[in-house]
Amino acid sequence: MTAPVRDRDAAPPVGEEVRGGDPERRPEHRELAGSHVSLVPLHPERDAPELYACSHGSPQVEALWTYMPYGPFAGPRELEAWLRERAASRDPLFLAVRSSGRAVGIVSFLNVDAAMRRLELGHIWYAPAVQRTRVNTEAVYLMLRHAFEDLDCRRVEWKCDSLNAPSRRAALRLGFTFEGIFRHHLIVKGRNRDTAWYSMLDSEWPRRRESLEAWLHGEAASLSELNAERFRDAGETR
Repeated sequence: MTAPVRDRDAAPPVGEEVRGGDPERRPEHRELAGSHVSLVPLHPERDAPELYACSHGSPQVEALWTYMPYGPFAGPRELEAWLRERAASRDPLFLAVRSSGRAVGIVSFLNVDAAMRRLELGHIWYAPAVQRTRVNTEAVYLMLRHAFEDLDCRRVEWKCDSLNAPSRRAALRLGFTFEGIFRHHLIVKGRNRDTAWYSMLDSEWPRRRESLEAWLHGEAASLSELNAERFRDAGETR
C-alpha cells in the first residue's frame, strides 16, 4: 500500500476565526437573582453564623469539606475571618448562596481569562440540607447564564478531585463534558489530587439552558436524562 503524498505547498490547518468579545468583561461583586436562590456578595458578619451552622456539627455534615482546600473551621469567628479575606478577592470572586432568607453555601468565579473569554466555576459547597435540590442547580444555572450571556464567555470550566464522585456526577448532570484527568495536578491538605476537567462551550449553552430551565420549572423529572436526550439529538459525545 502506497502512503499518501503530502502536498508540501499546502498551508497548514488553522482554527476557525473568532470574532467579537470584550476583554473588559469580568465577574463583579453583584447579585444574581433566581426563583429559588440569590447569589450575593459576601457579608462576613451576617453570613458566618449561618454558614457555620449549616456546614458543621457532625462528621456527616462536615464531610462536605473533604475535597476542599480549607475547612472545617474551629468556630464561626474563624469562618468569619476566612470570609473577610475572600470578600476582598476578585479572582476567585466569591458569592454567598442565599435561599429562604439565609446563607446555605458558597460559589465562585475563578481562573478568569477575559482575553481568552473563559473562566471556571469553583469553590462550590452547599449545606447538606439543600444538596441535590433546586437550590444548587439554580445557583449553577445563574452562574452559567451570567458567564455566557453577560460576560460573553466561549468556555466555562468545572474541575474537581477525580475521587469526588458527587462533584463529577453533578458536572455531567448539569451538562458539562468530561475532558480528562490531570494526574498529580495538585497537593491538597497534604494529599495528592488528580483533577477531573469538564467544560461547557458557548455553542452548547442554548441547549443546556433549555434543559436547566425545563427542570427548574418542573417540566422534566430528570435533568440527566433530559441532557442526555438533547446530546443525542445534537450528535454530541460526552
